[in-house]
Amino acid sequence: MLVATTNDLAGYRIVKHLGMARGVTVRSRNAVSDFVGGIHAMIGGRITAYVKLAEMGRAEAYSELINHAQSLGANAVIAVRYDATEIMPGTTEVLCYGTAVVVEPV
Repeated sequence: MLVATTNDLAGYRIVKHLGMARGVTVRSRNAVSDFVGGIHAMIGGRITAYVKLAEMGRAEAYSELINHAQSLGANAVIAVRYDATEIMPGTTEVLCYGTAVVVEPV
């Protein structure tokens, strides 16, 4: 699966647009990460517990995007973007979306 944030892929021609593909996950913090994050927030610096949580959410949403695109028959996804929304305190939706396409080498 080719994936790009651009609207085209160098060396490939889009032969079919299949529509939007998306991957969604909802992640929540836990008491341990909140405690560690609170301490780091007071002393400053990188809050590793939250970085890991954010990366896990993005990776899961990306994986869901790929699965959805494959189910549509795509071999590539272009114009990929991420979005995140706090649903409630401590709970965040992560969305990864793009245009599912079929491409072939030029």
